[in-house]
Amino acid sequence: MTDLSLNPLPGYKPFSGPVVTVVMDGVGIGPEDENNGVHMAYTPVLDALMKEKLVTRLKAHGTAVGLPTDGDMGNSEVGHNALGSGRIFAQGAKLVNEALQSGALFQGAAWKEIRQRTDNGGTLHFIGLLSDGNVHSHVDQLNLMLDQVFEENIQSVRVHALLDGRDVAPKSGLQYFSPLEKRLSEMSRDGKDYCIASGGGRMVVTMDRYEADWAIVERGWQAHVLGIGRGFQSACDAIQTYYDEDPDLTDQYMDSFVVERDGKPVGTIEDGDAVILFNFRGDRAIELSRAFDEKEFDAFGRLRRPDVFFAGMMQYDGDAMIPKNYLVEPPAIDRTLGEYLCAAGVTSYAISETQKFGHVTYFWNGNKSGYIDENLEKYVEIESDKITFDLRPWMKASEITDNIIEAIQSNKYKNLRLNYANGDMVGHTGVPVSVRIAVETVDLMLRRLLPALKKAGGIAVITADHGNADCMWIEKNGQKTPMVAHTKNPVPFIVKDFSGSNTFTLEKIENKGLANVAATVLNLMGFQAPNDYEPSLLRLE
Repeated sequence: MTDLSLNPLPGYKPFSGPVVTVVMDGVGIGPEDENNGVHMAYTPVLDALMKEKLVTRLKAHGTAVGLPTDGDMGNSEVGHNALGSGRIFAQGAKLVNEALQSGALFQGAAWKEIRQRTDNGGTLHFIGLLSDGNVHSHVDQLNLMLDQVFEENIQSVRVHALLDGRDVAPKSGLQYFSPLEKRLSEMSRDGKDYCIASGGGRMVVTMDRYEADWAIVERGWQAHVLGIGRGFQSACDAIQTYYDEDPDLTDQYMDSFVVERDGKPVGTIEDGDAVILFNFRGDRAIELSRAFDEKEFDAFGRLRRPDVFFAGMMQYDGDAMIPKNYLVEPPAIDRTLGEYLCAAGVTSYAISETQKFGHVTYFWNGNKSGYIDENLEKYVEIESDKITFDLRPWMKASEITDNIIEAIQSNKYKNLRLNYANGDMVGHTGVPVSVRIAVETVDLMLRRLLPALKKAGGIAVITADHGNADCMWIEKNGQKTPMVAHTKNPVPFIVKDFSGSNTFTLEKIENKGLANVAATVLNLMGFQAPNDYEPSLLRLE
């Protein structure tokens, strides 16, 4: 049995108030110029907090959060994994790369079932995000699998590719689709037939998350499975046509399209086929997986559910077993902060709006759904607006703050956590005025939250999971292109102690990152951190 006992922190004096962790999603620390939405925003509360004694910067990308290299931008999922687990685990892209390089991916039971389907005449379909953003997927991983299926003489392959424009440049779709079209055409020899069959922009086709808008998944189902959508001779023809029709259109919001031959879709998914969802990140892969896997399904009308073997690149939800079949094992994250606190009998509260609710629950708890101990925890989801967030950059921050203040005042919870999604979700729109309003909204919420926490005699731990709002555009040849991806800038870490019970100072730690936060929270609550946790950022005097 796993030992989840915690030892008391020597010399610690208990206090009555709670410890509240605030994740300012997408609020990084970048150069102080007009390109930085955080710097340009009016943030008197955050500015004052950054002058406190217990303030430092944390690394939130690359190897600090388990990604392959420091050239890899962080993301909310790996960031919250690190925040909640207190350790660094090999994450999606790294795991998949290792499985591909070792060949283990092609030796598992899922690949053998895929081969059985294709050997019996079925088509192999790849569905996923076509980019090198390395947040949800990577085109190199798709290409390695295409090399393998070619070597294994699989005759019929279809790719259902989604445009990114979010983790890469906003109108870069042709940079990925054109080489893929050419490559698939070159591979179509000796009886093989490989091509792109359908696609669309990730924010309107297929890649919904947290059940925010099932119509997005339905649109993808119609294009990928049923072949319903606007028809074009090729994917590149579709993309260029959409660009020409709307010069302001960016890739992530591009409508669905279907590639046709002689007026008929080239890649509908039929009985006997095999399907691989090649995204490795879970949040925007779960709903499509459910649409393929679940016999009883009412989120939208599927019209037909083909008898296929469906496999995810990874299992996106281990507790709910979504999907049932997958190619690469996810990281096994055990002994999370939440598990230790529950074992110690500590009451906890977690809240965010739909867009980030899974981050303060599922990802925070080590990729596990549901409560750890429902008798000790309460999770609250505020439903997100179904609108592009540049038009409502305040999002649901006020409702989150209403609830967290009420939770603080109830005196029921010792450990609370929340996520303000504004800096990230609005940052992804690339609209500067909206980005600044989003950051100012978060600052205003801190202005509301901190007095309530002061009155309760608690402690605020304020940080972020990665940057985004801290860079609004890229300037090249005198032209400004919206920067809608995450940044690799550090993020703030601030402790504001209203309890007056203990004196903490900053610990001198090299290569500080998000994984150091869990041990810090445990110290603030009077516990020593487990020996294998990344060390606390604070030292009790």
